Formats: sequence, C-alpha cells, structure tokens
Amino acid sequence: MLNFLKPAPHIARMPEDKIPSAYKRYRLQMFLSIYFGYFIYYFVRSNFALAKVYFIHQGFTKTEIGFVASALGFAYGISKFVMGNVSDRSNPRFFLAIGLILSGVVNLFIPNAPNITLMFILMLLNGWAQGMGWPPCGRIMTHWFSDNERGVKMSIWNTAHNIGGGFIATIVLIGVSLFGTWKGSFYLPGLIAIIGGFVYMIFARDTPQSVGLPPIEEYRNDYPEVEENVENVEAELSAKEILFKYVFNNKLLWCIALANVFVYLVRYGVINWVPTYLQEVRHFSTKDSSIAFALFEYAAIPGTIIVGWISDHIFNGRRAPIGIICMVGVAIATAVYWKSTSPLAINCALASIGALIYGPVMLIGVSALDLVPKKAAGTAAGFTGLFGYMGGEVLAEMAMGSIVDKFSWNGGFIMLLISCVLAIFFLSFTWNTHNIKQKATANC
Repeated sequence: MLNFLKPAPHIARMPEDKIPSAYKRYRLQMFLSIYFGYFIYYFVRSNFALAKVYFIHQGFTKTEIGFVASALGFAYGISKFVMGNVSDRSNPRFFLAIGLILSGVVNLFIPNAPNITLMFILMLLNGWAQGMGWPPCGRIMTHWFSDNERGVKMSIWNTAHNIGGGFIATIVLIGVSLFGTWKGSFYLPGLIAIIGGFVYMIFARDTPQSVGLPPIEEYRNDYPEVEENVENVEAELSAKEILFKYVFNNKLLWCIALANVFVYLVRYGVINWVPTYLQEVRHFSTKDSSIAFALFEYAAIPGTIIVGWISDHIFNGRRAPIGIICMVGVAIATAVYWKSTSPLAINCALASIGALIYGPVMLIGVSALDLVPKKAAGTAAGFTGLFGYMGGEVLAEMAMGSIVDKFSWNGGFIMLLISCVLAIFFLSFTWNTHNIKQKATANC
C-alpha cells in the first residue's frame, strides 16, 4: 500500500489541559469534513438520473439507459465492500479524497461516450470510485464518536446524502446553462468533485491519536460492552479476522443486508426515475420535475433525524420497529405517487417517500457499525452496501427500465410495492433486538 494511504502514525499525546478544547475543535472539523466530502460524492452520482431525459432525447431507450445506470450500482456495491475492507487499514484523509477526484474525472468523459458499451465502462469506473466514499466516513465516525452518541450523530451526517442528492438538481440546471449544453450536467459536478477532493485533504485527519489525542472511548469514558479494555478497542485487525470473525459469521448482519436490498430498490426505483416518469407520464416541465426530485431529498433531512431520535429515545436503541413503520409509510406514499394526477399530491407523496425511506437506510448503516469492532466498521458497512447496491440499485435501474418498457409504469410500481413488503419481512427478524452488539450471534 502507498505510504500516504497507510493509517497515520500515533504521535505524543498533548498536555491534558489542552485535550478538551482540541477534541471539541477536531470533532467538529472531522464531522464537517466527512459531511461536505460525502455530499459532493452525490454530485457525481445522482446527476445521471437527471440526465436520463437528455439521453432519451438522443435516441437511447429506457432499457439501454437502465443498463448503463446499473453499472454504477453494480461496481459501487462490489467496491464498497472491497474498498471498505481496504479502508479499515487506510488513512481516510486521502482515501475518500482520491475516490472523489477519480469520480469527478470520469464524469467529464461520460457525456462524450460514443456508444452504450463505452458509457457502461465509464459508469463502472465511476461506481468503483464512488465505493471509496462511505467506508472512510464510517472509519472516522467510529474513531471520533463513541457508541452512545453515534446514533444521533450518524442520523445528522446521513443528511449529507440528501443535501447532495437534492442540491444536484440545481447544480445540473446551472451546469447546463453555464456550458450551453446538456453535457454541463456532468461537467460542472465533475469539476466540483475534483476541487472538493483536494479541499477535503486539507481539513481531514485520521484517528484522534494521529493528532495527539486519546482514543474516543477513553476521552468520553464510553467503552463498548463487548470489549474488555481500550487496548482491545484499538487493536488493528487483519483482513481475515475482519471478514471471517466479524462479518461473514454475523447472522444479524446478514438479516439487515437482505433487508437493505429491498430498501435500496425502493429508494433508487423511485428517485432515479422521477424526472423521466414525471415528464413522460405526468407532463411536468424540466424545472418542475427537478423541483420534485429535490423535494424527495430535502424532506429526508428532518425525517432522518427524527427517525434516529425515535429509535434511540422511544425504542431504546431498537432499530427494526421504527424501520418497519417507515417502510409501511413508504408503501402508502408510493401508491399515492403512482395513482395521483394532482401535482400537489405527487409532490407531497415524493416528499413523504423521501422523509421515510432514508430512515431505514440510516438505521441499517448504524446497525452495521454497531455490530462490529470499530476497526472493522468499513467492511461491515461495505457488506450491507454490497447487498443494497448490487441487489437494490442494480435492480432499480435494470429491472425498472425493462419492466416499464414491457409492462408500462404500472409494472414498475407494483415491483416497488412488493419490495416494501419484502423489506419489512427481513427487518422483522431483528424486531426484538435491544442491544445489537451483544446479540450479534443471534439467529436470523
């Protein structure tokens, strides 16, 4: 591994009287770094959904566009797992930035691809680079925020998905106007990602010990119940230990990973086809469909934070009950979105789906981090992401495009509703899980 990608070495601890103020400053700095770093990732991921209409106008079919878009989910799912394992043994300061810069560069080439094959290959490369975003964020979150505060902190950080996913609608409109062509929907996000990657490297750091601070467990006196002491908490793990001791043999992790397939299928099956469906079926203008697209993402911001708070304070750390309630609400809102002809009702339905679907997305991510030692956090998150993107997003793109071409939009919406039911089914296996860490070996 390149030296600059290796975990940063520990340095001598700073004087005790300086630790509280330094910790406060660095925690804010690290949180903002991964927040802004990750939401820029969405600029070079979600822009393709908004560009689908332009590609269709160029003569591509929905099946072809769905095929190309599926490449991102396919590569991202594998990359998030593989690169997640690598990130557990890497410096997140550079790991996240490299992925962001690479994704930005690839986006500059996508709109100029002369055929479907090359476009598919470029999307594979983009998806692989995208897989370098979430795992280092998970590593930073587990090293700078302790167990009993991570639920709320993760729910706030998770809104980076929505800020990035919602703001990209504005970025695309600006890009098209600025460059005078639809290709600007890739050019401007790509340039922002490249610049953002270099800025991120300036502010981000690795572990608290790399800047002379004690481990977060020691600083907050908040040690995981499954660990015996701080030495165990900070012990580096081999790739084999991470995979076979803490991931593949973890039955609860398999449960939430399977649920993630269908949560992601609904998430991307709705949002990635919003502009196409609204303009083609409901005759929305490009501007109005972009607004509806943004509503989906922005509504998730308060929704995700509220869901995180409820899971901590109402259900005492049990994630499944509120996750299931959210998926029931998603199913109802999806049916309204499908059947309604009123622009107001459609926008309200999309906002409701966005407000509810990211709750289960976030809760599954938190559960993955809680199920394993912090040195295996990236791999655990990558494992659930592998299922979510390989099974969920790929199906949302390929299956949705093909089903709509063959059976109309009605077939696509029926698939989404069935997915809601299956997500509820798999989440129900963890209904009575109170302390997910202590029950990591429970049967699914």
